[in-house]
Amino acid sequence: MIDDTIPEPDDDGPLPGAPADAAVTDTAPKDTAPKDTRAGFVALIGVPNAGKSTLLNSLVGTKVSIVSRKVQTTRALVRGIAMEGNAQIVLVDTPGIFAPKRRLDRAMVTSAWSGAADADAVCLLIDARKGVDEEVDAILKRMPELKRPKYLVLNKIDLIAREKLLALAASLNERVPFERIFMISALTGDGVDDLRRELAGRMPPSPWLYPEDQVSDAPLRMLAAEITREKIYDRLHEELPYSSTVETDQWQVRPDGSVRIEQTIFVERESQRKIVLGKGGQTIKAIGQAARIEIAEAAEAKVHLFLFVKVRENWADDPERYREMGLEFPRG
Repeated sequence: MIDDTIPEPDDDGPLPGAPADAAVTDTAPKDTAPKDTRAGFVALIGVPNAGKSTLLNSLVGTKVSIVSRKVQTTRALVRGIAMEGNAQIVLVDTPGIFAPKRRLDRAMVTSAWSGAADADAVCLLIDARKGVDEEVDAILKRMPELKRPKYLVLNKIDLIAREKLLALAASLNERVPFERIFMISALTGDGVDDLRRELAGRMPPSPWLYPEDQVSDAPLRMLAAEITREKIYDRLHEELPYSSTVETDQWQVRPDGSVRIEQTIFVERESQRKIVLGKGGQTIKAIGQAARIEIAEAAEAKVHLFLFVKVRENWADDPERYREMGLEFPRG
């Protein structure tokens, strides 16, 4: 096992520390819950890179799920919490649905369909530019199995001619009886407010499931690992294979309120370790600097981030790694 450590410089002012198991919250306190509240779950499904994580972040109003050009970056069910009037919408960003080839792929796709089946409503997100390809077609064929209200969300509408967009919407509505069709740009936020209001009205009467100022149920140490993984993909989009993962090994609140975080980046081969490190450690230093800034924002504390790179062959066949990601380990 090979081990490299890159400490990050300390250039942020100290802020109050946050425990590693705390869920992500906004900073401003909110009023107590009103009467006649609503709360429920909405699953966001679609093929990889349809824009589900971007839409989740836009609906919530802050970053709770990583976004990357690399496909299949969402591995487990990520819950974001959006508020609209007296309604609390718990949004489940599922892994992209695709034809699974490896054990990890099968676990991710199973997780996605499970999340959809358990929700109060389902949003199928489709990249309007790409339209219906083989993977989207496979999802459409399974949509009738979901006995839940279904919404069609056409994303990236700013990148397609209006007449093509309307024709796509009409053809899709013929195949699946959607409650409504929304045309949005998750990146710019165009149309997202209308979608949020519709979903709020669909939520069943219920007390709120989370505090009003909570925006995700993900522990901070898990979100921190996801942030670092996103920065790895941003930096090494073409070079690093999909089979890499990040774990937060230590989260220690120091006496001055800052947080010392140790994370391990696992790769499967020595050649991949060298890619992550870069010449003279420059690549991992850049990854760590970018990750530290976002982790500090989430933790509301000064962060001292230490990154380790280790080779762990066939980590994607280790049941323990699946449990840490919140996935069921597929047998066989």
